[in-house]
Amino acid sequence: MLPFDMVEYQQRLMNTKKRMMDNGIDVLLITDPANMNYLSGYDAWSFYVHQMLVIIIDEPQPLWIGRYQDSNGARVTTWLYDENVIAYPDQYVQSETHHPMDFIGTILKQIGQGNRRIGVEMDHYYFTAKALERLKRSLPDASFLDATSMVNLVRMIKSNQEIEYMRKAAQIADLAMTKGVESIYPGVRECDTAAEIYYHIVKGTPEFGGEYPAIVPLLPTGDRTSIPHLTWTDRPFSEGSAVIIELAGCYKRYHVPLARTVSVGQPNERLKQVAPVVLEGIQAVLEKAKPGVTCGELEETWRKSIQAHGYEKEARLGYSVGLNYPPDWGEHTASIRKGDHTVLQPNMTFHLIPALWFHTDGIEISETFRVTEKGSERFTAYPQELIVRDSLNLGGQIS
Repeated sequence: MLPFDMVEYQQRLMNTKKRMMDNGIDVLLITDPANMNYLSGYDAWSFYVHQMLVIIIDEPQPLWIGRYQDSNGARVTTWLYDENVIAYPDQYVQSETHHPMDFIGTILKQIGQGNRRIGVEMDHYYFTAKALERLKRSLPDASFLDATSMVNLVRMIKSNQEIEYMRKAAQIADLAMTKGVESIYPGVRECDTAAEIYYHIVKGTPEFGGEYPAIVPLLPTGDRTSIPHLTWTDRPFSEGSAVIIELAGCYKRYHVPLARTVSVGQPNERLKQVAPVVLEGIQAVLEKAKPGVTCGELEETWRKSIQAHGYEKEARLGYSVGLNYPPDWGEHTASIRKGDHTVLQPNMTFHLIPALWFHTDGIEISETFRVTEKGSERFTAYPQELIVRDSLNLGGQIS
């Protein structure tokens, strides 16, 4: 059963074709698995081999082209007619002599698309320099244009059904964070907490299950909290150390990230001083966020808030988030940072992650929010606090 009705898929396809026309593109080759899913419903762990969705401006249905053993997955998970699923044989898989783009180029020529203006997603994880080279060799009469973010931009404004999926992902995120925090105390290994988090991300709630997230739980601990994007080790937590948990609930491939900082025992002076600053800045940004405001203005609100306390942040403050596959849950479009002129609109969704990293420590408290008609709303309900796991009173929290 498809996660969305046909009317929604057709609207997505129409919006994409409008962008194609505006950019002079006749044929769009989509290789980002999130964009493939968004337009067709295709959902499988097959993105480690070359595959694509082909949108032809004057054809009513896309083509799915991929590995033969994945073709039944395309027939089962998409709304496409079976004859629009085209498979290449296994001799093209990770071969030194045969490349899937040779096969795809031949197909495009056979169906009369060999001399058209072709858009490709040049700058993402799933399309290689060699792939473009082989496509150009196979289609010498075609013109190639960069269409990296074309579908990503269509995805930015969510439908009501997408928002409902994100609300379910948020419930999973709340549950996984709760269980992860409850597992932290001196002597417990980092990997045991990571396993607890992962278990609940996948198990979900009694009403609905979860899925694998695009990013594994991140769990830097102690002096490693100064380094974002570290995972876990098998070291035990120790009294007096801090732990950063960053995770996401995932439902129907829609993500709601959530980050919190945990102090094992009473927090050190740095955490006591900086936590209120971060919380104040988060509230200022969430109050500022509303239709008509730009992403750059959100960053300015944050910057002025923390500068009043003597702090600065080098990295961006957040990014558009939603549907995705590994290795990233961000949509690669708007960023909450200086100079981003993206104007907020209702049902845009962002991960606001105003983390501060210092030389030997750091703090992360994040929220995923939706832009509403009049302001913004958080997806998760988890307490927005610095969490203290005091061995004398486990579970206590301070704001």
